[in-house]
Amino acid sequence: MENQVRLIKKYPNRRLYDTKTSSYITLVDVKQMVLKQEEFQAVDAKTGDDLTRQILLLIILEEESSGSPMFTSDALSQMIRTYGNAMQGMMGGYLEKNIHAFQEMQKSLQAQSTKLYGDGAKVPTEMWTQFMSMQGPAMQGLMQTYMDQSQKMFAQLQEQMTSQSRNMFTGFTFPGFPGAGKTDQGPSDKKS
Repeated sequence: MENQVRLIKKYPNRRLYDTKTSSYITLVDVKQMVLKQEEFQAVDAKTGDDLTRQILLLIILEEESSGSPMFTSDALSQMIRTYGNAMQGMMGGYLEKNIHAFQEMQKSLQAQSTKLYGDGAKVPTEMWTQFMSMQGPAMQGLMQTYMDQSQKMFAQLQEQMTSQSRNMFTGFTFPGFPGAGKTDQGPSDKKS
């Protein structure tokens, strides 16, 4: 059964044990599984608790600590602020969709490269660097436009929800709610 999910056990001594190869592995090995798109599940050897997300977060932490990080301190701070917020669930889905879209762009670029240079032909690094330096600003502009549109749509949604809430509770008096209890008065209802 090749499509079986690979089981990784994490022991109290923090070592990871790959049940497929019957050997101890490192986070670097797990990272390679992720890069090869191999499905795996990491569990606590003692309790059986699922630790897959924690292992993936450790890999991200190592990647962010070495080389050039993907996230700025400001971006990480903003992400932390969304936890416990009503929008937390929405933020996860939003990030996931954007990462997926970015990966699709990468696949498309790779396919175009294969068409230009043939199967198995390696595109020289300097050409990729040059291509990305030209595409970088365009891609950033595209992402900025997308973010601006998303922000406008969210503001419109928020305005619609506020308007609907006000209409729903028209006629009720709530302390501290602006315009509470005010209704449109016709000519016969006005006081003289």
